[in-house]
Amino acid sequence: MSAAVRLFKGRLSALCLRGLAPQTPGGPPVRDPVKGRRLSHSETGGGVAPLHGVRVLDLTRVLAGPFATMILGDLGAEVIKVERPGAGDDTRSWGPPFVGAESAYFLSINRNKKSICVDMKHPQGASVIKELAAVCDVLMENFLPGKLSSLGLGFDQLIRVNPRLVYCSISGYGQTGPLSQSPGYDSIASAVSGMMHITGPEDGGPVRPGVAMTDLATGLYAHGAVLAALLQRERTGGGAHIDCNLLSSQVSCLSHIAANFLNAGQEAKRWGTAHQSIVPYQGFSTRDGHIVVAAGNNTQFVRVCEVLQLKELAEDPKYKTNKLRVQHRKELLYTLSHRFLQETTADWLKQFEGSGVPVGPINNIQEVFSNPQVKHNGLIQEMKHPTAGTISVPGPAVRFSSFPPAEPTPPPVIGQHTVQVLRETLSYCDDVIDALLESSAVAQNAVS
Repeated sequence: MSAAVRLFKGRLSALCLRGLAPQTPGGPPVRDPVKGRRLSHSETGGGVAPLHGVRVLDLTRVLAGPFATMILGDLGAEVIKVERPGAGDDTRSWGPPFVGAESAYFLSINRNKKSICVDMKHPQGASVIKELAAVCDVLMENFLPGKLSSLGLGFDQLIRVNPRLVYCSISGYGQTGPLSQSPGYDSIASAVSGMMHITGPEDGGPVRPGVAMTDLATGLYAHGAVLAALLQRERTGGGAHIDCNLLSSQVSCLSHIAANFLNAGQEAKRWGTAHQSIVPYQGFSTRDGHIVVAAGNNTQFVRVCEVLQLKELAEDPKYKTNKLRVQHRKELLYTLSHRFLQETTADWLKQFEGSGVPVGPINNIQEVFSNPQVKHNGLIQEMKHPTAGTISVPGPAVRFSSFPPAEPTPPPVIGQHTVQVLRETLSYCDDVIDALLESSAVAQNAVS
């Protein structure tokens, strides 16, 4: 047995000599950010984040899992992101663009996290993960089903270490079944689930959505499932294993498209920006851009005709009801499309003001972040990154009246918090930490 291994095995006795013990699940108390003093409930105004005190061990990478854990971090959870030494999360290399040495992709989904580098294939690295799981409330992972079990880190193994652990597994197709061992990629799951089949121009081929909506939907499902499991744990005292996967998430999001087929045998098709069951409900080209009009009822359709100065359409018996407008879709849209081309997007938006008809421009991304409502909603979040300088990312989508949005911490550089987590969360002494670093079971970044 090497000196490093003997040192590691003797960790508990070293801790006893120091009078320390590993912490229990849950994060630290609310403290003054300047003085470090613990704040009372009255001093915080009751504005404690909903997940303050919840500790999340994040073994995920790429998008679905990191998106879910970022939301948990936004809600106040302490998120410990585990990365493999060397390359770390795959998205660290997904660029251009890069901001300094950091990819914009990684920066967009990893705020409010601590990064530790652990080689889980190393026996001592696996032991570190197991001890972290013992003091965490939630573990999230997105390895192929069975992979973590082979390392001694599966749900059945860790629930014995921490009976209250909420263990969330994100995969491509589920933990069991004929496709369970297939890797999960957004584009593939989007295709298999039917999402691509219904996305694209009416007379064109299937189109991949502009962002990885299958991954993002899965992350949203996972974060909600974790919250439900934590609530259930308060009632039962026990943890749970959550099976969340890309295929199930996207199929469940087919919504009425799925119901149309399952109940009426109606196969779906691509409609571009249009709606299968409502007319007019789509994008139109203007003189200088595009506008979306959503006339969801007969009154709104009449108002569209009035704004466009096409009152004769509202009086035409062929267009009196939505069912009739769907039947005569092509000729109605031909007339509307020709009229929209005659004026600019800004002109149309002004004319539709106060009409009661939902309308909006099709913005490019620059226009999105120039929108006054986007700015008002706090959707541009700035942070000071330790190597990239000032960065901006999309902010949280949800606000609570019970606590103000916290100042975010920037996405970490790889392995930035390894020593800190080992020392503060697991109460490892310096000798043990040094031995782990020497063995390459863990790694620490020079940036602190």
